[in-house]
This record gives sequence, structure tokens and C-alpha cells, in this order.
Amino acid sequence: MAQDLLTAQEAAELLKVKKATVYEMIKRGEIPAVKIGKQLRIDRSDLQKKLRGQEDREQNGPPADGSIVLCGQDNCLNIIANHVTMMPGAVPVLRSYAGSYNSLHQLYQGTADIATSHLWDEETGTYNFPFITRLLPGMPVMVIRLLGRKMGIYTGRGNPRKINGIGSLASGTVRMINREKGSGTRILLDQKLKTLGIDRRLIPGYEREYSNHLSIAGAVARGEADFGMGAESAARQVDGVEFIPIQTEWYDLVFPRERREEPTFRLLTEYLTGPEFREEIAATGPYDMSQTGQVFYL
Repeated sequence: MAQDLLTAQEAAELLKVKKATVYEMIKRGEIPAVKIGKQLRIDRSDLQKKLRGQEDREQNGPPADGSIVLCGQDNCLNIIANHVTMMPGAVPVLRSYAGSYNSLHQLYQGTADIATSHLWDEETGTYNFPFITRLLPGMPVMVIRLLGRKMGIYTGRGNPRKINGIGSLASGTVRMINREKGSGTRILLDQKLKTLGIDRRLIPGYEREYSNHLSIAGAVARGEADFGMGAESAARQVDGVEFIPIQTEWYDLVFPRERREEPTFRLLTEYLTGPEFREEIAATGPYDMSQTGQVFYL
């Protein structure tokens, strides 16, 4: 019935997210949608299933059917989840789109099985390991390096504000758009601002949050902001955006060491450390694969 079909805005209000996030969830296949004329509509019952699933994970941990929950946001995780799920002897790998900090927190709390991380530690000048040991105290883990990717600044075509780095935010006139708390991009920015002595309260738009790189790049392309941060791959997908690289970040997958002999985790490890994963990922974006498949024990 018509009253059971929701607009993207109505769905966003129920999920307590931005409308742009709902469109991203539809693209990723998290929420089914139908097209009526030129408009997308979402069945209320599908949305209620989504809400119940979120509540179940938060309150009861991983699904009772034996499925494995993989946290993280990079598109490569869809490839990993789909590939491993289809392997004989594996259980389904489900996706959660928690950012890096929250991903590790969920792993520690037992509401996720696998976390991913791209967290920069300004004090040591390294990625991930300091955060993993702090956020997973006493938990022996296996870490598999997935890929490296360039992180940087999105500006409008021609860089009209002459932005040359994060220090450009010190002027108080450059409008920005931010990632959500807990994302690796937000943590990278905040640590750089602290090092530079820039008061984030004085940055126009600092409190405006979007939940992924494409949304940030799109907002900059539309002129809603002068400055955003994200991965190079998103800049290549959005017309009207220029990319200023800052540094290469390392994206790692993390799970409890005690689970590495379980069939699905063995299959996952074999896939991620073998040539097939490298070939599939190399074709999807401008990634650094020089350390892909390396295994670390923490």
C-alpha cells in the first residue's frame, strides 16, 4: 500500500541519518528500494528489519545464525565479504559500516567479529597498531594489511580558495565539511589540527558531518564547502573536485587470534594473503598494494 512506501527523507528521519546516507545505503544494497516514476521509495517493513537488525547487534552481539560481522567502510570490504561468503565451507559474512574507532570498539565488546582500521597516531607517526593495542587491551589479535591509499583534501575545481594543506583552516574563512566521530579521516584531521594549534571551534562547518568519502567530495563539488578530507579514489569519481594528497594511510583488518583456525577465518586469511585478492583490489582503485597480505600478531 502507498502508506507503507517511504521517501528517502522519511527513511532518513526514522534511521536518524542524513538523506544522502540513505541513498548510499540503497546503492550498497543495505536497503531495498523501488523506483516509482522518477522517485525512489522504500518499503516500511524493509526499514523496520534494518532497525531491528541494528538493535539486535547492539544488544545481543553477532547474529545467532553463525554469520560473521565485518566492520568498516571501504568498498574493498564488499568484495571480501561477497568472496568469502561464496567459498565452500564458509558462513555468511555480513557488513557493518562502523568507522575505524567504533569498529575496534565493537570487536572488543563482542558485537562484531572482524574490525578494520585506518587510524593515524600522531605521536608515533604510525597507523593502527597503537590504537589496536589501546582499544583491545589484553586481546591477542591477528592483523592483515589490506592496502594503502592516499588521503588528502578535496577542493573545488581550480582550487579557488588556494588551499595548500590543513593549515589553510587557520584563517577561519575556509568552509569545511567533516566526517563523523570515530572515522579514521576525522581522527587524522583532529590530530593534525591539534599539532598545528588550530582551534577547531573557529572553523566554519567543522560540526557538519557526512558519513563517507563520496558524500564529502560531492558536497565540495556542489560548492557547499571549500574543504573536505577523504581518499583519492572518491575524488576520481566526482566531477569538479581536485585532490591535494597529505599522506598514504594503511588499511588493516583485525580479528581475535583465537579464531584464526575456524574454517571461515582460515578461508579469509588464505584469500587475503593470496594473489587473487591483490588482483581483484588492484582493478578497483588507486591503491598501494606493496604491503598487501602482510600478517602481524599483536
